[in-house]
Amino acid sequence: MMPMTAARSPLSPAGAPRPGLRERKKIKTREAIRAAAYGLIRQQGYEATTVEQIAERAEVSPSTVLRYFPTREDIVLTDEYDPVMAAELAARPAGEPWSDSLRHVLRKALDLGAGEEAELARLRTRLLAEVPAVRARMLENMSATGRMLARAIADRTGLDPAGLEVRIVSMSLVGGLMEVSRYWAEHDHEESLTELVDRALDALENGLPALRESHRKGHRGCHRADRRDGPRKD
Repeated sequence: MMPMTAARSPLSPAGAPRPGLRERKKIKTREAIRAAAYGLIRQQGYEATTVEQIAERAEVSPSTVLRYFPTREDIVLTDEYDPVMAAELAARPAGEPWSDSLRHVLRKALDLGAGEEAELARLRTRLLAEVPAVRARMLENMSATGRMLARAIADRTGLDPAGLEVRIVSMSLVGGLMEVSRYWAEHDHEESLTELVDRALDALENGLPALRESHRKGHRGCHRADRRDGPRKD
């Protein structure tokens, strides 16, 4: 689950075999449904867009839409990133710290979803920030992504994927990425998404003490500036 990106074509880890004909047809159908949904949402808004309208534009039946995406929210949220991220993490060098591996994989995912898909990424994060039903479904889906990350972290570290600490780290990361998406949308997508993800990873890796120290230094600097600029006493 990468809520800040929306892939146009299926992603594959390096060296992965090309999907068979049947799988390619499924991928094509998923893409057609997504494209139809995003087009309608742009035209008339999320609430006014129905499964029946999406099916008509995608030239499939409503039952086909629901077979691929159980809910309308899943059309917006479902992507190809989770299995690709897991495979990419597994392919990183064995001696590399897991946090460095994770940073590399997330940056690669952002690069793959950039360029001409930027508009879809902005629409997706705006829906996440503004539509309660989309946000609620995202929260439901977070546990699956968290379990995937827990397994990947466990493979890198040798820890138990069901252990409390691994589960806390993985779910903290998933929640952090969701908040990155919301923050990006709330600030009109003006900041670099890659830099926001880096900030989130820094906060998760280093914790709040480093942030508090940085804030204190900035606060002291403001006070010194105020004293310099304040009125002089005669």
